[in-house]
Amino acid sequence: MNPYASFLGGKAPVSVIADTPQRLQLLLTKIGVERCNEAPAPGQWSAREILCHLADCELVFAFRLRQALAQPHHIIQPFDQDEWAKRYAAYDAPTALSVFSSIRGWNLALIKSVSPEDYLKPVTHPERGAMTFGVVVETMAGHDINHIGQIEALV
Repeated sequence: MNPYASFLGGKAPVSVIADTPQRLQLLLTKIGVERCNEAPAPGQWSAREILCHLADCELVFAFRLRQALAQPHHIIQPFDQDEWAKRYAAYDAPTALSVFSSIRGWNLALIKSVSPEDYLKPVTHPERGAMTFGVVVETMAGHDINHIGQIEALV
């Protein structure tokens, strides 16, 4: 159900989600805007591209979370991250982080407002099967940890 569950390691998903923008800002400061454009190897994303991906994913999670709450048994629309990434040359790292952080704050306010029953609302991902609103939140957190680790390795 959650391909990023192993990254959580017992951490509280909402705490991870809340801390991510600050962690990313610290990493961007450490790596610097220039080095942020360097890919670690051919075919791998630079820190800037990872930040762009995180901004895109936050847009997607915003829609998924709201649809899960608004529509019974919502079917999640997958997206091809590699196709979206073809446009990342148009974006700079500070703007990507700003977009991510802004939408993350909006999503965090929503997540903190839901009831325990809302966490059990079912959704279906065509590639991952049945899950719940709560699993979507856990996926966000595990996804954050995965990509933070990639950027840390670049620093």
